[in-house]
Amino acid sequence: MSTTKTIQSALISVFSKEGLEPIVRQLNSQNVTLYSTGGTEDFIKNLGIPVIPVEDVTSYPSILGGRVKTLHPKVFGGILNRQDNESDVQQMQEFNIPQIDLVIVDLYPFEKTVASGAAEADIIEKIDIGGISLIRAAAKNFKDTVIVASVDQYSLLLDMITEQNGATTLEDRKLLATKAFHVSSHYDTAIFNYFNTDETIYKESIAGGQVLRYGENPHQKGFFFGDFDAMFNKVHGKELSYNNLLDVDAAVNLINEFKNDGPTFAILKHNNACGLATRTTINEAYLAALACDPTSAFGGVLISNTKIDIATATEINKLFCEVVIAPEYDAEATTILQEKKNRIILVQNEVALPQKQVRTCLNGVLVQERNNITDNKQALTTVTITTPSDQEIQDLIFASKICKNTKSNTIVFAKNGTLIASGTGQTSRVDALLQAIEKARNFGFDLQGASMASDAFFPFPDCVEIAKNAGITAVIQPGGSIKDELSINYCNENKVAMVFTGTRHFKH
Repeated sequence: MSTTKTIQSALISVFSKEGLEPIVRQLNSQNVTLYSTGGTEDFIKNLGIPVIPVEDVTSYPSILGGRVKTLHPKVFGGILNRQDNESDVQQMQEFNIPQIDLVIVDLYPFEKTVASGAAEADIIEKIDIGGISLIRAAAKNFKDTVIVASVDQYSLLLDMITEQNGATTLEDRKLLATKAFHVSSHYDTAIFNYFNTDETIYKESIAGGQVLRYGENPHQKGFFFGDFDAMFNKVHGKELSYNNLLDVDAAVNLINEFKNDGPTFAILKHNNACGLATRTTINEAYLAALACDPTSAFGGVLISNTKIDIATATEINKLFCEVVIAPEYDAEATTILQEKKNRIILVQNEVALPQKQVRTCLNGVLVQERNNITDNKQALTTVTITTPSDQEIQDLIFASKICKNTKSNTIVFAKNGTLIASGTGQTSRVDALLQAIEKARNFGFDLQGASMASDAFFPFPDCVEIAKNAGITAVIQPGGSIKDELSINYCNENKVAMVFTGTRHFKH
């Protein structure tokens, strides 16, 4: 039996009628018998095209407020019968079941209804039963039946039936079945996640995927699954790479810590801040951030918590950077930044970030809650005789925000709302501290009177001793070591202020 089949009959039952008319007209021009229900049936009739109500096939009306329309053996028999199976052919004749070659169906908008904040009763009514059953049946029987399960596939179907005069190949039908199973599995995942309260079960389905130029390295394939366009308006530049996206993610997470602060500018390289400052103007903040580590800023990702003006854009334009992100730009500022052809310019939109973080691990995945705790003045407990000054408290919290978003082990130095230096991703906290001291000195920063943040407690007093000798006068750390007193005692003896937050901020 030929694997190429010509569509002679179609069942059409959709929630959204957008884009349906050209398909219906094309099918009618090819003498395809149309079956339909409810609103779709009326839509087809209003086009002046003949259509057979499903009720005439099943001898049952739509019942239970429309909950049951197509759930009938004569409908599913027409979809599921195997045309090369003698028994199926005989039963189709015996029970007078019409052949259905094409099924066009979509699903009630469950996700949109949930997102709208609708009442539970309204959400439950958007759990599709007939539609999902039709999709699964037609997709299962792709050998004989064509399934179109989403308006996104209308153009593909229209091209097929137009160019091939109503015929489809086995490859065509299998492709559409694959897309249909994607639609049904995504839909079921959304429903499950709405109901699920068991945190030991994890399901995720992301409908849109983007092919990247490559992954972390050119020999690796790379993909992004998410709604990038919801988070950003890309106004200029080349396509973002895998590494760009990782840096953009780190930049967004970091600048969110300073969302409600004064004008703040951050420069990141390899997911870590190499410059960050808060000032009275965004131009001052950018220049101060750049001065933190102008070497690492080359090729970095830049992000602002407020509008980028002409003066700031003019300064940025002197630097080679991959990406610039801000909630808005002056029109002339955008023009200036566009002078570099490949520079990516993003406008960041207000979009809620996922509250679960996921990464592959061994032969599975690790899932954790987002770290939503930002250290603040109210969370601080002074554990030393020397208390931090108001300026030191500001700098301690400033440093802690950066520390939280820097790879462990990490030490961060801050002074007067400026990142002076950090030690990142070291195998020991002492190494991180020594790295930070060396970087600060290399770029001419005076550590006298600076504040220090650590992402975890000090098991020994060696770090506070090294920091004190470098000029540090205030320290913020989570506390919690059985040997906390050793560090506290050293600080007391040397007039260093130390505060505990009670919250560790590891970032591996």
